[in-house]
Amino acid sequence: MSALTVSKEEEKRLKGQGFLNNRGTDEFSARVITVNGKVTAAQHRCMAEAAEKFGNGNLTYTTRLSVEIQGIPYEKIEEFQEFIAKEGLETGGTGAKVRPVVSCKGTTCQYGLLDSYAISEEIFRRFYKGYRQVALPHKFKIAVGGCPNNCVKPNLNDVGIIGQRIPHFDSEACKGCKKCAIEAACPNKVAKVVDGKLHIDEELCRHCGRCVGKCPFHSIPDGIYGFKIYIGGRWGKKISHGKALNRIFTSEEEALDVIEKAILLFKDQGLKGERFAETIERIGFENAEKQLLEKNLLERKMEILSK
Repeated sequence: MSALTVSKEEEKRLKGQGFLNNRGTDEFSARVITVNGKVTAAQHRCMAEAAEKFGNGNLTYTTRLSVEIQGIPYEKIEEFQEFIAKEGLETGGTGAKVRPVVSCKGTTCQYGLLDSYAISEEIFRRFYKGYRQVALPHKFKIAVGGCPNNCVKPNLNDVGIIGQRIPHFDSEACKGCKKCAIEAACPNKVAKVVDGKLHIDEELCRHCGRCVGKCPFHSIPDGIYGFKIYIGGRWGKKISHGKALNRIFTSEEEALDVIEKAILLFKDQGLKGERFAETIERIGFENAEKQLLEKNLLERKMEILSK
């Protein structure tokens, strides 16, 4: 279509619902939310059928694990929404709000240290759906990585979670073997036998858990599972590498509370138009970390959200 009849105001309203104008036309791409990049076969079939029935037959995948169905005429938008809703699908994921969560496949990955699909679904429920009506200074992105391989770049999101497994080293069980199974298993080469004893550099250990159970003498029989949380990451025109909080959280509920406190901190202290990385830089990382580890932001939740 060449004629442009949709007003800028209507185009803006539709963008808020996840419909992005196809440049130079009155057609739109519908951004379908996949929750965390995992959809059922029935949902796949529904999206494919919707692309043929309402669009130009093409589906494109965004870097945030959403699906865009192209070429939907303006007058078909409501019918399209009703069609995909039959399989529990919806559009959205735009605006200065909490964005849909991105997750790796840590649930099924051999290196996964947490159930990334389960925790990302909970983050989606609590913070994408639960905070959908909350306007923020800018968009707020969350990513869940199952291990330190960083496949979904959690430290380049406003908040990122990385699965951890902190090895429990029993030095008395160590025999100081010349060919140490732990040293051989460590992908980061931070475990080394020195003077007849294994040493692990805690400053450099990424807590990937690859060493657990490798020693035949059970010097590292197990490890504590946990969550490493980065704040203030950003990808785009201005790149910021997120910085890790100085704690490994061993409770999922505690980790989720930190995410909520980060959103509340941004809502409360962020300036309109600035990203969370800029808010942290302005107020100071130590200040932000202190607030995220305390309870005050949650205690003030209703006050902050009423602003």
